[in-house]
This record gives sequence, C-alpha cells and structure tokens, in this order.
Amino acid sequence: MTQTSAVPLPPPEERRRLREAGALTQAQVAERVGVSRETVRAWESGRTAPRGRRRDAYAQLLWSIADKTGGQEPEEVHDMTALQYLAESTATAPGPPPERPAESRLTPAQAFDALYAFCAPALVRQTFLLTGRRELARESVERAFQNAWQRWPEVARDRDPAGWVRAAAYEFALSPWHRFRPRYRHPEPPPSDAFDRALLDVLLQLPPPQRRTLVLYDGVGLDLPETAAETEASTRAAAKRLMNARTAVAARLPDLSDPSALHRRLAELASTERLRAAKPMVVRDGGERRARFWTRAAIAFTVALIGTTALTLRTAPTHYEPPVPPGSTVRGVPPRMAPGPLSEKERELREKLRKQLQSGPERLLPQVT
Repeated sequence: MTQTSAVPLPPPEERRRLREAGALTQAQVAERVGVSRETVRAWESGRTAPRGRRRDAYAQLLWSIADKTGGQEPEEVHDMTALQYLAESTATAPGPPPERPAESRLTPAQAFDALYAFCAPALVRQTFLLTGRRELARESVERAFQNAWQRWPEVARDRDPAGWVRAAAYEFALSPWHRFRPRYRHPEPPPSDAFDRALLDVLLQLPPPQRRTLVLYDGVGLDLPETAAETEASTRAAAKRLMNARTAVAARLPDLSDPSALHRRLAELASTERLRAAKPMVVRDGGERRARFWTRAAIAFTVALIGTTALTLRTAPTHYEPPVPPGSTVRGVPPRMAPGPLSEKERELREKLRKQLQSGPERLLPQVT
C-alpha cells in the first residue's frame, strides 16, 4: 500500500478499534503521524477529519494495523470496515439487499470473528487494569463475547459493537460476587516492575466507578461524554469521578499528576503483561455450549416443577379435616390410690356379696336393710 491520497480512511468508529487492536495509545499514533494527542482524539471521535499528507499517513497507519491484526481475513478487512460488515451481515432491512460481490459477503460467524480479532487483545489488557487479575480479565472478555454471540443480531446492528462488548466485559469484571469464588480469593503475582506494582495497587484501591472512568478516559482514550454514557452517569458525575481518581493517583504517585504521563503509564502497564485471548472459534463454541446447558437446565427445572405440581394435586386431600385439639389437664379428680389391706367391715361386705345369688331381682333392686 502506497502513501497516496487514494488511501481510504476508516470511519471514526473504526479508527479507535484499529488503534486498540494494534496496542497503540493515542500519544503513540500522534507521534507517528506528527500531530498532538488531542488531534488524534478529535479524529477518532469524528469532530474533525485529517487532511493532506497527515490524512494519508494516518490512513496508512490504520490499514497497516488492520493487515497485522486481521488474522486470516485481511482481504475482507480491506474491502469493507468492521462496522460496515457487522451491520450488513446481519441486518434485516425490508426489500432485497443491495448486490455486493460474493467474496465481500461475510457470514455472522466471520463478522463475529473479525470483531473479536479487533477488540479482544486490547480489551483483555484494559480489563486487567480494572481487576489486577489475568485469569479474570480473560474470563470477563470471553464471557462478554459469548453474550454478544448469543445476541449477535442486536450487537451487529448496534452503533458501537465494540463499546457494547467492552461494557459487558467491564460489568462482569467488576462484579462483587467474584470475591466468593475460591479461585479468586488469593491474589495473583504482581507485575515485576516496582512502579507498575505501585500504580496497579493505587488503581485497585479506587472505588469501581472511579477506576472504570479513569481507565476509559485516560486508558482507552474516550472523551468525557462517551465515558459518561458507557458508565451510565451524567457528564458532571463522570468528570467528578475522573478528577477524584486522578487526585488519588497523584497523591500516591506524584510523577503521574500530569494526565499525559498517567495515560502513558497505563498503556505501558497494560502492554507489559502477556495476556492472550482465546481463539474466536473457542469463544463461540463455549458460548453455544453454555446456552445449551442453561436451556437444558431450564427445561429440566420446568419438568420437575410440573411433576411436583401434579403429585401435589394427586395426593392433596379433597375435603377439610378439622385438626384434633390438644389435650388439657382435668382438675378436681382425686389421685388414684394403691390397694391396701381391707378392714373388718369391708371383709364382711365382701363375704356377704359372694354368698348371695348371682341373679334375681335382688341384684337389680337392692333392698335397704
């Protein structure tokens, strides 16, 4: 690819994903193109557009990243950008679809694999800054992409599919329930560099909302409105969280009081870790297996509930039976006495009763003597 004015420039939504896929910061891109970091941020947000030789240099840098990170499909990446083929591969617009060359059409699986190849490597490193755990970072990204594959038509039509996956990964990574999992109760080995250990320790001590805002703004490079939208907060609240996080970091590490220095150190901390994401096919198969498991579990639970209900209806009584009241103590009855020796008078009475006839009116109507 030559550096001419005919080099196509990806849309603004694609520029940031290409930079993140190449593990480059905005400052590094600005240094290669010969502009400031604020200019690169404006190009990625779409507020301004590059012109002249800087436009050609910027476009050539982005497409060179696409050649390196496109995996097994670099030709498709050059034919159409990730955002375009994500929307066109799954959108269901009324009427016949526009005619495109057969080699440029991608299946949903190919579009998902392309999105995964663009976003997963950088997203794992970003999630590591949030959690400080390598395995949890990989698991969070895989779980987010599995959810995206299960909802692929919705994700493909989204305005920012990478932002959708990033928000899902951050939500899973910052879940407070991980502390109860046995595999995450013990800390992982910290980074080898002392300054990186100090920076990671400061990040993990921040509240999760401030940590997420700091990573999105100073790490990923989003502007303040985008950061506020992704964290589901107002712009003022996001700005306050960002200032508090920067103040806490500067209090522990005065060398990072400058936002540009903090941005550079966050990128270096994430890049020094050897964090590899799984293959796209493995993630898709894992998501399908998880979906089948939960579907079967739901079916089994429904069958068990129906069986329990049928058994209850079969064995339940059909009429009301009043309960037996509990017994109560009867008072006023003399206690039962043990038999003792008979007196003389009682013996005479016993002998008299024995000698008399066993039947007759005398037994029925005793006479008074």
